[in-house]
Amino acid sequence: MSTPKPPVREPAPVREPARPPAHEIEEGRGRVIILALRPEIDCGLYPAKTIVGDSFEVAADLIADGHDQVAGCLRYRHDSDSAWQEAPLAPVAAGGDRWRGIFTADRLGRWHYGVQAWIDAFGTWHHGLERKVEAHVDVHVDLLIGADLVTRAASRATGDDAGTLARLAARIADAGLSMPERIATALMPELALRMARYPDRSLATDSPVRTAVADRPKARFSAWYEFFPRSFGAPGRHGTLREAEKMLPYVAELGFDVVYLPPIHPIGRAHRKGPNNSLQAEPHDVGSPWAVGAAEGGHMSVHPELGTLEDFQHFRCEAEELGLELALDIAFQVAPDHPYVEAHPSWFRHRPDGTIQYAENPPKKYQDIYPFDFETEDWRALWAELASVFLFWVEQGVRIFRVDNPHTKPLRFWAWCIDHVKARHPDVLFLAEAFTRPKLMYALAKCGFSQSYTYFTWRATRPELERYMHDLTRTDVVDFFRPNFWPNTPDILPENLQYGGRAAFVVRLILAATLSSNYGIYGPAFELMEHVARAGSGEYIDNEKYELRQWELGRADSLRHLIGRINRIRRAHSSLQRTTGIDFHPCDNEHLLCYSKHDVAQRDLVLVVCNLDPHHRHTGWIDLDLKVLGIEAGTTFQVHDLLTDERYLWNGGRNYIALDPAMPAHVFRVLRRVRSEHDFEYYL
Repeated sequence: MSTPKPPVREPAPVREPARPPAHEIEEGRGRVIILALRPEIDCGLYPAKTIVGDSFEVAADLIADGHDQVAGCLRYRHDSDSAWQEAPLAPVAAGGDRWRGIFTADRLGRWHYGVQAWIDAFGTWHHGLERKVEAHVDVHVDLLIGADLVTRAASRATGDDAGTLARLAARIADAGLSMPERIATALMPELALRMARYPDRSLATDSPVRTAVADRPKARFSAWYEFFPRSFGAPGRHGTLREAEKMLPYVAELGFDVVYLPPIHPIGRAHRKGPNNSLQAEPHDVGSPWAVGAAEGGHMSVHPELGTLEDFQHFRCEAEELGLELALDIAFQVAPDHPYVEAHPSWFRHRPDGTIQYAENPPKKYQDIYPFDFETEDWRALWAELASVFLFWVEQGVRIFRVDNPHTKPLRFWAWCIDHVKARHPDVLFLAEAFTRPKLMYALAKCGFSQSYTYFTWRATRPELERYMHDLTRTDVVDFFRPNFWPNTPDILPENLQYGGRAAFVVRLILAATLSSNYGIYGPAFELMEHVARAGSGEYIDNEKYELRQWELGRADSLRHLIGRINRIRRAHSSLQRTTGIDFHPCDNEHLLCYSKHDVAQRDLVLVVCNLDPHHRHTGWIDLDLKVLGIEAGTTFQVHDLLTDERYLWNGGRNYIALDPAMPAHVFRVLRRVRSEHDFEYYL
């Protein structure tokens, strides 16, 4: 039998591949891709922060295929401008893909910025020509290509540059000149400089546009002093704002520049708290200033026992005469007898039994406070009213607000409210009093808060402090979060102050004032070293939040003189006026913490060493990173203790330290020996 033949298959017809219509393909000839733009907060959802007059650095990766060189510029403009300004971009490292540029925000408010990048055809050609000339390769055609690039740039140029570039292009292409003359013209530095002014951007790539908010310098550098004005009347009597003015010269003498008052509004009588947060108040008990509102008024009123709005204005003006700026506490919560409760009952949450829900932080109960219900159907009216509280006090001359517990109010409200206020008054600053989860604290900063309370209050050991400062200064947090360090508050008396004695107060003061450029204390409790807590709590016994106190400001053991010295040191040294610029240096004793603060531009260097054990003397060897300090190995340099006025000569990085609880810290100015223009050596 014959084997059957397989069936013959017809070849498949040849078909043209499907092609997308050419006109539907978007422009794709821009070969530079811009990646990793910084600062960029949550893909541009929130603005970065800067200070008027400070350099604002923008960085990005500029990536292109092949070996062509790239170039780019930083583009920026104020919100009120329509035209963009430009600043050059330069590579962070030679031959690298990371580029950065700098601009200075010269006005308050919002600034917009982005990066534009393109293939640098002239730079690529210039580099290739140099290599070919070195290799003795014929560059006749290369010169013609270069002449064409210069001619095109001349058509884009303006003024004298246009004519100069045209003449140089003609020389490069002129066959009547010798080859060395043409090459010399092509490689002359003047040509490269002029060409850089007129690049071909026809195929440039633009990054997304991002935003930064420029605040005034006090957002970066400030020292706060908090006190209760009602405690400065005659013994046993509620003080007035006029009487409290006698505290202002004292606060100015201590060197603070922000005087911060707890809420000054009428205080509710319903469910008023008594001494030490007791539930029963006697008729003479003054209650908590944070239980805002009574028959006399609410958030836009002054407590009658403190005085009038005129008295408030007088207090503010007296403070400003002494160089003090007034910060006012705003607490968005109400006492049960606040006028809002009757006028706007829908702004509060009602329980099934018909009563209004008071504030709780289980197991703590705050029956004297009603929180707002931000989920109310009438939320727009609520938002508008709360924003008007800030605007009212702005009209009274207040430009700094400390906001109580902002983390218990919606983030979207704060983003809207702060933007609403700052759009009208860009010099207003907001401090967030939010001791809460880290990401929630950061979210509040992203929403617009100018400064933020921090966990410094509880960071006491060397590893804790070093790790925390790394988080605040060496991560992306630095682009939007400005820490304000407080060793104590009326709500918080930490264990390190309860049991550490005088040395603990001294060390915590120096740490707060030198680690962070913004810091504050609650006084006079701090300088008089109040340290007794109410049993079972981290709060002061006989807390000033609930009763009047008498303070003996002239006490011999007061820290007032040390505080004044520390604040003078801060004002004299630019390195302490920024939280960044910090480096930690190893020490062989875990109880000794050593760090430097460096302002390279101002050539200012401060070195701090602290004994973190308030009970014992500690010694050890510190190993300074001389490269960080800008000191050559083997160099002798002087350290001047700004606290005691003692001076020491050190040589090299390894140096001996001994610190006693009587004075548990050094704050050294580091004086490096340099050679002057007159050719002699002196300490800088």
